[in-house]
Amino acid sequence: MRAYAARDEENLRTLRLLKDWTSEGFLSEAQHLTMKADVPCGLRPTNGFLRFAFLVFTLISVAATVGVFFYIFPLGNSRAAGVVFLIFAALCYGGADVAVSRDGLYRYGVEEALAVLSVVFLCVGVALTFFDRVAESGAESIVPFCGTVASLLIYRRFGYQYAFLAAMICVAFMPRYWTTSHTEQHLFIAGVYAAGLITVIRARRTHHFDFQDDEYSITEALLWVGIYVTINLQISSVEQVRKWWSAGPDSGEFSKSFYWVTYVLIWCLPAGMLWRALRGRDRVVARVGVIVAILTLVTNKPYLGWQRHPWDPMLLGIVLTGVAVAVKRWLGAGEDGIRRGFTARRFSAADKRFQNLLSVGALATSPGFAPATNSDPTFSGGDTGGGGASSSY
Repeated sequence: MRAYAARDEENLRTLRLLKDWTSEGFLSEAQHLTMKADVPCGLRPTNGFLRFAFLVFTLISVAATVGVFFYIFPLGNSRAAGVVFLIFAALCYGGADVAVSRDGLYRYGVEEALAVLSVVFLCVGVALTFFDRVAESGAESIVPFCGTVASLLIYRRFGYQYAFLAAMICVAFMPRYWTTSHTEQHLFIAGVYAAGLITVIRARRTHHFDFQDDEYSITEALLWVGIYVTINLQISSVEQVRKWWSAGPDSGEFSKSFYWVTYVLIWCLPAGMLWRALRGRDRVVARVGVIVAILTLVTNKPYLGWQRHPWDPMLLGIVLTGVAVAVKRWLGAGEDGIRRGFTARRFSAADKRFQNLLSVGALATSPGFAPATNSDPTFSGGDTGGGGASSSY
């Protein structure tokens, strides 16, 4: 089922770890080169910039090709156009598979774009081909269902985490075609995510500290987030978000019992995530657990119907800063700065990249961020130009 050989992916992970350890000073350059020679890898990865460039270029090229085809061969029948999109979906998937199996491309951008377009073309083709027949029967949910199955296939075949996220998004659109009850829709989505979470947790038992364990860690974190967002009605319900600044709890589109059960669950889920992360030394799930815990604090007042104030974010920031400082000092007070296998020190360059990404994101979203402008009048309005010329020359 997997397009890549397990040995190649494991060796690629080892090469990245060797590079990481060398950048942190745990290995010398000579040791790095010696160990690198003993780890053969037949995959062809590229850097992040070229990966993004190839991805965008391939998306534009294939989209332009499809557009030119429909321009040259106009089809008045939507059903015929749907069949053409299905053919393009098969061609894109075949192209992605050939690029991987024959050329060994790995996260190269080209094969990723083809795989993504195969899912998009499949959904469009199914919608155009069958929509007229099932529009009134509620079976139009076949479109997100096909998107879910195709995205899971791409995930299993190539290991793209965003394909799994796409499958989760498609699942979220399915129940709206079957029922108008918001409660039943949330229960269905949360149930599917919970079933997926149990499956991933069971699958991780046979993988310890290998490349598949790293992938399953991200997949598990996505499922935890999906369950939390579905359960937290203050985030997943548009009507509840609109009432954030109004006093008094309002669960108009949900039953009172369901509303308050979800309130209890949004406090339990972060605790369960952090417990599992600390028990399994899972850094990805731990980070996500901290994020959803913060979301619980942010949505607590809207859930209870308490009046929100402009200084609430400032108080939250003070509390989070205090907790972070206290935990760091508690860990640092242990022997060699370690307590039960946990430490606040950075041992990986990946941590530095993650912190830099958070810093850039915080700066970019800051409301006071703006490019500097020179408003100093000292350097304007002069009367002397170069070579004796005046300012009006």
